[in-house]
Amino acid sequence: MIPDRTKDTPLIPVVLLFGPTASGKTDILEHLFTGSHAIAEAEIVSADSMQVYRGMDIGTAKPGAELRSRLPHHLIDICDIKEQFTVGDFVRHADQACLDIYSWGKLPVVSGGTGFYLKNFVLGLPEAPPSDADIRSALKAELENNGAAALVEELQRVDPVSAGRIHPNDTYRLLRALEVYRLTGKPLSSFSVSGSSGHPTGGDRPRYRFLLIGIQRNRENLYQRINQRTHEMFLRGLSDEVAGLVAQGYTRTDPGMRAIGYQEFFLEDGTLCSNLALVEELVAQNSRRYAKRQITFFSALQDVHWIGADNADTSDELPAHIETLVKEFILQ
Repeated sequence: MIPDRTKDTPLIPVVLLFGPTASGKTDILEHLFTGSHAIAEAEIVSADSMQVYRGMDIGTAKPGAELRSRLPHHLIDICDIKEQFTVGDFVRHADQACLDIYSWGKLPVVSGGTGFYLKNFVLGLPEAPPSDADIRSALKAELENNGAAALVEELQRVDPVSAGRIHPNDTYRLLRALEVYRLTGKPLSSFSVSGSSGHPTGGDRPRYRFLLIGIQRNRENLYQRINQRTHEMFLRGLSDEVAGLVAQGYTRTDPGMRAIGYQEFFLEDGTLCSNLALVEELVAQNSRRYAKRQITFFSALQDVHWIGADNADTSDELPAHIETLVKEFILQ
C-alpha cells in the first residue's frame, strides 16, 4: 500500500514505464508489482492504442488473463474494432483510472508504447479547436473520391511537421490535421500543448507527480525480440484470430484492423492473403519500423530515467536500480 499523503499533498504519484514494442515492458511490470517480492501494490493503465479493442488479443500482445488477475489492467478491451479511440479519449480514461487506483490506496502505473498517448497524458492535451462537422464531411468525401495520397500531399504543403508525424494509412489523424488547417488557417503543429515546457511537471497537470522510466535495448537485440515475438504470434494462431474477426464482419478499413499485425493480412481487394510466410515477414518488418519511430519519439521526452535491458531477458536479470527508483518515488 502506498503512503496516505492526502493531508500534506494533493499530488497523485504516477509511474510511467514505456519502451518500443517487444522491449519487455510486461515482464518488468510483472517483476516489480506481483508476488511476494512486489515493491508496491499497483494497477496498470495501458497506454497501447490497439489493446483497447476487443477480440484483438494475439496481434496486440495483450497481457494474459492470468497475469491480469494478479495485476489488474485498465483500458484493455473497452472498444469495438469499428470505434475510433482518440488521444483525448485516452487521456480522459487514464485520468479517471489513475484517480480511482490512487483512491484505492494503490500505485497507478501507466505503461505502453504509444508515445503520443504518453506525451499528452504527461503534458496535457493540445489546445487545438474542436471538430467541425462540415469540414470533416468534406474531407471524408475527398478521401473517398481522390484517395489518401492527395490529402497527404496537401498536408505536406500546409503542415509539413504534422505530415512527418502521421503515417499515410492513419486517415483519422490525417483528416484531423487538415480539418484544423482549413478551420483556422494554421497548421495543427502550431497549436500549443498544455504544459508545453516539455517537462513532466506541466502546469495544466497539477494533480500529478510523475516518474518516467524508459526501457532501452540495442537495435540488434530489439529486432531479434520483435522477430521472435512475431513468429510466436503466428504459432499461437494470429491468422485464425484475424480470419475470425473478418468472419464477424470487420474489414481492413475499421480503426482496429489498421493495426500492425492485422493490416498485413489484407490484399488490395480486402480479402485475406493465404501466404502466411509473407504476411509474417511483413508484420515483423512493419513492427521493426514502428519500433524505430517509437525510439525516436521517446528520445525527445525529458526527465526520463533510462533502463538498459539488453541483458535482461529474465526478471532476475533486470537492473536493480529500477526497483530503487520506484521505491524512492513512492516515499517522496
